[in-house]
Amino acid sequence: MSTKKISRRDFLKAAGISAAAIGLTACGGSSSTAASTSTAASAAGSTAASGDTIKVGVMGPLSGNVSVYGQAVVNGAALYLKQVNANGGINGKQIEILTEDEQGDATQAVNCFTKMVDEGITALVGDVTTTPTLAVAAESADYNMPMVTASATAEAVTYDAETDTVNENVFRATFTDPFQGIKMADYAYQKLGYTKAAVIYKKGADYNEGLAENFVNEFEALGGTIVDEESYSDGDVDYKTQLTTILGKGPETVFCPNYYQEVGQILSQAESVGLTVPFLGGDGWDGLEGYATNDQLKDTYFCANYAKGSNPDFENAYKEKYGEDYPNGFSPLGYDAAITLCYGIQAAEDAGLEAGTDEYKQAVIDAIASGTIEGITGTFTFDEHHDPVKKTAILTYVDGKPELKEMF
Repeated sequence: MSTKKISRRDFLKAAGISAAAIGLTACGGSSSTAASTSTAASAAGSTAASGDTIKVGVMGPLSGNVSVYGQAVVNGAALYLKQVNANGGINGKQIEILTEDEQGDATQAVNCFTKMVDEGITALVGDVTTTPTLAVAAESADYNMPMVTASATAEAVTYDAETDTVNENVFRATFTDPFQGIKMADYAYQKLGYTKAAVIYKKGADYNEGLAENFVNEFEALGGTIVDEESYSDGDVDYKTQLTTILGKGPETVFCPNYYQEVGQILSQAESVGLTVPFLGGDGWDGLEGYATNDQLKDTYFCANYAKGSNPDFENAYKEKYGEDYPNGFSPLGYDAAITLCYGIQAAEDAGLEAGTDEYKQAVIDAIASGTIEGITGTFTFDEHHDPVKKTAILTYVDGKPELKEMF
């Protein structure tokens, strides 16, 4: 396996993103805290440290269809970074947080990243969902920019399986699509005792297809039977035809690796056609409460990185800072992504390096790759693909609210 740095062009090709798709348009709104924002469009790193500050970028979709995830990640990351500042910073240096809204769009995400590079960031927490993160990871390769995504789950974010090449500057705090699909297949077959399953997923979406494919492969490898695989297109709102077909195949469970808005509609329509077997899902189910009834959620299970009540200190601090309970499991992941990045920055600062230089960025990367992170989603290290090594939480719904069933 190679761990060499790859070019943006090569990474785009490996990730299946055309260079033409990463055009230049205006970036979403931004903000800066802890110190004044530099606006000089200088070479990467030349303004990464200004006096007693270290510039760190935090980006995500703060508007648009997936803003519930983006705001959660950004709030979680900013909470930790501000706690670091309140405790004296890193070796006395304050962290200056540069925040950008990429609006859930890959083109906007690249523009936001290059804007933050021009403003002098030395490391990045981001992006949030898979497709924009793939685009930013590709762009970041040319800068060797330390980058920790809280929640992008596609394997290609950190590792190209076809060329056996690791994108060495990129890490993630969450588990991957393959991991989730495999874990839920294991749980369905080994823990719940299901031997016949169906799958319904959105085609053309990295997250949905990645979980579905790996669930199917693992479930069959264990000895189970996939009685039906159904898909739908982006923008579809009527799933009754697919669900009726699944009903006719007689599954014991249905794996539904989609995001919570669509999952709510699917569960409702499944009930309407008489498909009442338990449904299973991935971390995209986080936020589902309110989109499905208690009866529709009965006996459902999904995997997640964090279970409510696992870390009261974090949950209380989040509520005190933002005036509300943390919205979903993406906030703890944002918090852990910031912990991970600061772990690396601490090592670079301890070495006496200058923020933003090639040596500094490499020191951040090397420290993260070999370190042990004490996060609130668990204590974890990173494997050879820069994915975290940790257990997953299996959650179920009790009275319409997600509760931890077990760690698996």
